Amino acid sequence: MNTYDPDFDTSAGGAVIPREARTWAMLSHVSGLLGFIIPIVGSIFGPLVVWLLKRETHPFVDDQGREALNFQINIFIYYFLAGLLVLLLVGILVLLLIPVYQVVMILVAAIKSQEGETFRYPLILRFF
Repeated sequence: MNTYDPDFDTSAGGAVIPREARTWAMLSHVSGLLGFIIPIVGSIFGPLVVWLLKRETHPFVDDQGREALNFQINIFIYYFLAGLLVLLLVGILVLLLIPVYQVVMILVAAIKSQEGETFRYPLILRFF
């Protein structure tokens, strides 16, 4: 007898994570791409809205929403610092690499969270 329910899946820790929670967690990561449409605030605003609206629904959404928000705040700081480094002509390369890093990490985080795995972005400070 097969008891697999596609609406539920287990993370590596064995906790049952509903499909809806995994979807909202994934959306909290993907919403960071709004920064490419609405520069400066879009990348922070997207994860913030998802996290504030859905953090009470499931601990997994709360955790991944905070992680996505922290990542986007760090990316904002990276852009600011790279902008300052442009004055030394070093920041131009960094400014070109940040969006690549941002998109790759968002895609990895989205896939992992959709699979029900807790994802931690590398190279960030966690403010929340």
